Amino acid sequence: MGVEVVTFGCRLNLVESEAMRRHAEAAGHDDLVIINTCAVTAEAGRQARQAIRRLKRQRPAATVVVTGCGAQVEPQRFAAMAEVAQVVGNAEKVEAATWSQDAFAPLADPGAGFARVKVADIMTVRQTAPHLADGFAGRTRAFVEVQNGCDHRCTFCIIPYGRGPARSAPAGAVVEHVARLAESGVGEVVLTGVDVTSWGTDLPGAPRLGTLVKAVLRHVPSLPRLRLSSLDPVELDPDLLDALASEPRLMPHLHLSVQAGDDMVLTRMKRRHRRADVEAICAQARRLRPDVVFGADLIAGFPTETEAMFEASLALVEACGLTHLHVFPYSPRPGTPAARMPQVAPAEVKERAAQLRDAGAAALARHLDAQVGTVQRVLAEIGGTGRTESFAAVATPDLPAGTIAAVRMAGHDGRVLRTA
Repeated sequence: MGVEVVTFGCRLNLVESEAMRRHAEAAGHDDLVIINTCAVTAEAGRQARQAIRRLKRQRPAATVVVTGCGAQVEPQRFAAMAEVAQVVGNAEKVEAATWSQDAFAPLADPGAGFARVKVADIMTVRQTAPHLADGFAGRTRAFVEVQNGCDHRCTFCIIPYGRGPARSAPAGAVVEHVARLAESGVGEVVLTGVDVTSWGTDLPGAPRLGTLVKAVLRHVPSLPRLRLSSLDPVELDPDLLDALASEPRLMPHLHLSVQAGDDMVLTRMKRRHRRADVEAICAQARRLRPDVVFGADLIAGFPTETEAMFEASLALVEACGLTHLHVFPYSPRPGTPAARMPQVAPAEVKERAAQLRDAGAAALARHLDAQVGTVQRVLAEIGGTGRTESFAAVATPDLPAGTIAAVRMAGHDGRVLRTA
């Protein structure tokens, strides 16, 4: 049955899942299932446990290993599941030795003292990206981990305790990795991490993310497209904004970690920006690159959020021209300060999330309307879909995967553009 990796959560997990797959396949594993969990909400943990039970019913002979942020912050909870053979921490999961046959040999001998939980103290980890892998099997876009961990303490978030302190991959290693990906035919690279805009703070001279972006584009001229994952609105540095204005290969799509549009909610979240900061950075980026399109993470129903506070978040969608929304209905995460705050009724949380999603769908439809009749450069991906430079999805049944082509947009279904 080979190696199966089931990934929950963020793009960084996708990068690490590919690294684990390669290590496990190189070690010759058969009938191994790796569950790479997320811990961003309590619901994420529930979904992971549900998937573990379902997969074990489907493949009773399989060895199930659980890793990821959920495993890092709640190792004993996963270890208590009869379906789980081993729980592996976030630092250990990307090491080749973790997946060697020797490491798994004691499984066949219950008396050998097999360590079912291999989870070290993530707060002591000081390196990142030892597992940079040359692309993704069968993909035309690749995610490159340039940063891991987070030094901030937002009141709703457990992730710093799953990922450890902020740490950066050296610029030279990133450039070399991107160059290999470009040589292999990857059409687009996405720089990703837990807190990407903190890249460089732990490196000599404390360079900023814009420095890295310019270095990649300068030293890898064969790379067709470079994109960035979620960005902190207050950490877009001058070099990054200059690259946005002057480098056509840097895609005009910024996904911002906004979370809320009300200043009191942002204060209680312990975010470092306020509504005016988000509006200002969107306006500045749009002046520099008029075709830029914004995505945003938004949380609905944060504790203490009143109707008026929610309306402020809803209004921000139009005020900033947010197009690609990731909406999260708030759910209390045990161990976080927000879980101890006065909670919004679950039904109200659900309703507010629905309203935000409706606003996002309407904003996306307006954006797609504006694309109809225009010619857009599209990167065709596996499965007959692709992405424009502004990250709009396009049906590309007639384009070979990996092709970047200028095509005319003929219409859309509210989510996906179709070509003429």
